Amino acid sequence: MARLPRLTVPGYPHYIVQRGNNRQSIFSSAADHQVLLALLDENAQKFGVALHAYVLMDNHFQLLATPATAEGLPHLMQAVGRRYVRYFNDQQGRTGTLWEGRYRSTVIDTDRYLLACMAYIDLSPVRAGLVKEASAYAWSSHAHYAGLRTDKGITPHALFWTLGNTPFSREAAYAARVARGLSPDQEDALTQAAQGGWTLGDDQFAVSLQKHTVRRVQKTLAGRPAGLKKQA
Repeated sequence: MARLPRLTVPGYPHYIVQRGNNRQSIFSSAADHQVLLALLDENAQKFGVALHAYVLMDNHFQLLATPATAEGLPHLMQAVGRRYVRYFNDQQGRTGTLWEGRYRSTVIDTDRYLLACMAYIDLSPVRAGLVKEASAYAWSSHAHYAGLRTDKGITPHALFWTLGNTPFSREAAYAARVARGLSPDQEDALTQAAQGGWTLGDDQFAVSLQKHTVRRVQKTLAGRPAGLKKQA
């Protein structure tokens, strides 16, 4: 069975995961992290993608981004992926692929999941046991939102601005949101979302989103279509 095309809808936030092949490390030094961030910044601007959040882990990276066009996100990921592989292979004296196939992504319901997704991304190093607090990890956008540094590659989503009337109040509110963590249901939903490639939101959100794409946005149950009555 042919796989569905990746779901990409302009104007909606997308949660994206790109993993290393066979879970291998995709970074060997701080310079590697900086190169990937520079490529993300450069190509996000080039292809009209607003990058809201990121984390660079040892064997994968995660993004939260809103593309302005249907082609923006695929073009961004293709350009970054190809150029980073060339760089990394040259640095390591290796050849061949670095990525575990194509990137995975899902469109998320802004109201229900955007801030939760940002917190999920920020807390990835904590879940992995690398640090005790999100603020202690150098390679994520958490420090930008917590007021610890300025990250020029980040474009805050409009929902972030509703957290407070001043930069300090927004930073404090966001840091507190991350410190509270996520519920098990939220973590499970976000963990499974990108893997499956279906939209992350309720039925009402899915119905609204479906109006903007011919690609199915929800997984349908096998068997008789809903609402079809069995004939006598």
